[in-house]
Formats: sequence, C-alpha cells, structure tokens
Amino acid sequence: MRKFIVNVNGTSYEVEVEEVGASSSAPVMATPVAAPAPAAAPAPAPAAAPAGGTPVKAPMPGNVLDIKVSNGQAVKKGDLLVILEAMKMENEIFAPQDGTVTVVASKGSTVNSGDVLVTLS
Repeated sequence: MRKFIVNVNGTSYEVEVEEVGASSSAPVMATPVAAPAPAAAPAPAPAAAPAGGTPVKAPMPGNVLDIKVSNGQAVKKGDLLVILEAMKMENEIFAPQDGTVTVVASKGSTVNSGDVLVTLS
C-alpha cells in the first residue's frame, strides 16, 4: 500500500492505494486530512481607470495585441480601439460612443475579463 494526499475541490484527503500486482486485496480508504492551503500569489492590480470616463472593458481574457488609438485622440462610435488576442483569435474592440481616449492598458499586456482597456470621456 502507498499513501497519497489528494486535493478535491479544496478538501484534502489521505488515500491508501494498492499497487497493481500486489498480493493483498485490502480496500482503498479515503479520509479527510487537514492540509495547509497553498499561498496564492497576489495578482497584479489592473491600472485604475480615470474618474469621469466611460470604461471600455475587455470582454474576455487575452493579450493586448495592438492599441489603435492614443491618449487624447477623439473617436467616434464604432471606431477601432484595441485588438485583443484570445484563443489564437484577434478580437477587435470598438468604441461604444463618441469621446476622447485615455489609454489604460499597454500593448503586449495580459488582461482578464472585465479589465479596463481604455476610457472615453
């Protein structure tokens, strides 16, 4: 018999497993054990969006492939703002309204769903 600690949905179990070809036929037993939870690495904080603007957020996690606008640039509704690469596909992010751009994300950065890419004021 060999003993292992298996983590299932945040609960650790100590299990005994019989090796194939071993001579005994003892049943496998699993009992919960208290195991320290691994420390999670702190996630980098996304850049704060300037107050008073309409945030344009990432609809999915991905990499900022290109930023097609610059700070202070005036855009119209439907103008291309950012190209976001997710699952090997390039996704174009368009302006939801007219406004002046403040770029929050940076080219080459990784963003999560809901992270602010640019703001429009």
